[in-house]
Amino acid sequence: MSKYKKLTVPLILILGIVLIAVFGKAISAKSAVKDNRTEVVFWHEMGGPSEQALEQVVDGFNKSQNKYRVVPKYQGTYDEAIQKILQTHGTSTSPAVFQAFDISTAQMLHSGFTTPVQDFIDQDHFDVSKISPVARAFYSNGGKQQSMPFNTSQPVLYYNATLLKKYHITPPPVSPSYSDITRVAKELYEKSGHKTKGMTIQIYGWFLEQAMANAGTQIANQNDGHTGNPTEVKVNNPEAVKFMKWIKENIKAGDFINYGSGGSAGANQTAGFLSDKVGIFIQSSASIGQLTKSNKNELGITYFPHPDGQKANGVAIGGASLWISNDKPKDVQRGAFEFIKYTVRPEVQAQWQKSTGYLALNKDSQKTSILKDLYKKSPESKVPGQQLATAKPNYSNSGILMEGMQLARQLEETAMEGVYNGSDIDQELKTADKAINENLQQLNRANGYK
Repeated sequence: MSKYKKLTVPLILILGIVLIAVFGKAISAKSAVKDNRTEVVFWHEMGGPSEQALEQVVDGFNKSQNKYRVVPKYQGTYDEAIQKILQTHGTSTSPAVFQAFDISTAQMLHSGFTTPVQDFIDQDHFDVSKISPVARAFYSNGGKQQSMPFNTSQPVLYYNATLLKKYHITPPPVSPSYSDITRVAKELYEKSGHKTKGMTIQIYGWFLEQAMANAGTQIANQNDGHTGNPTEVKVNNPEAVKFMKWIKENIKAGDFINYGSGGSAGANQTAGFLSDKVGIFIQSSASIGQLTKSNKNELGITYFPHPDGQKANGVAIGGASLWISNDKPKDVQRGAFEFIKYTVRPEVQAQWQKSTGYLALNKDSQKTSILKDLYKKSPESKVPGQQLATAKPNYSNSGILMEGMQLARQLEETAMEGVYNGSDIDQELKTADKAINENLQQLNRANGYK
């Protein structure tokens, strides 16, 4: 056999394998599409490891039954996805079920584009009592559950337990006051020889809102929008002032480090914490995974701090929920709800928490071996869920149902930045109030509200 024939045989074999792989996959995909299931298109905004975890949830649902097939499609950031949802509604490209972040809730409600999940809850007599009442309250309106909470987080306080032990500093209590944190921050700064800053709080409007929620104060009238459309916002309130004064006290003492605002600020403060440059910071509970995997130190976690002399009211949730589009046939909407029911199963929520750091919302998830094993390896992972479980839902800690929240947060952050840089607290918050209310009035007029 010539050398050319010797080469030809392997090439033919390789080509045959490639063709079988390609056409086999195509045939398999084609047969998967024609499996007589009702297709349920699901738009989401989960990227990176969270997207992989979400695909496992979808795959689990698709394998659990043979009537529906959920097709997940990534749509970019939360803001990008909301615009796509609003622009495609009523067309063949719109999703049957979609993920929308917390501060777009009022926008979704006012759009008229969704079917309340309560309609299906009532039809199925589905018991939602096991699902966190605080999480449910955020996405409820008019006595109905509008959407189902899914990827849920809460702000918590992280501290470097190893450094506190090294310098013989008593850790803060599980539910700390502002002065509890100030004590630890100042001691850490002094005992480390000024090598480690005591604390930082990112310039983030969500944290300012949470400080008011935990103090039992509402930002917008109409009970933060839960009993009517808000017509007035008051960020310049006594509880917001207390929060800002607390931060200024630590800035003046020198134990506070300012990482600024925006995405880079969050990344920089995490890097600073992991490298012992700062000992205490506030961030989403969804950061636990990163802080345990990449941390050479022991991690400490407490609830979000509350004002001195007051009992913690509980903070609101962050994250997103699942909505059902009302422009799809009834059988598709039914499939969307079946998927939503699956996502809140105890085992599914438990695995979701383990994989992503988001909180398991089903109370029975705590009984699963998945979370028991997680807490055994990482006891601090239990704290955020305890904070959520101990809070009783009320108008102050159930989120703000108001359009224009994206801009409101930007204006809150401008005020925070001014205060961090030495400006007058009262003046900065007054300026924020004026701009937020002007925008709110314009939105209300555009939407036909008085």
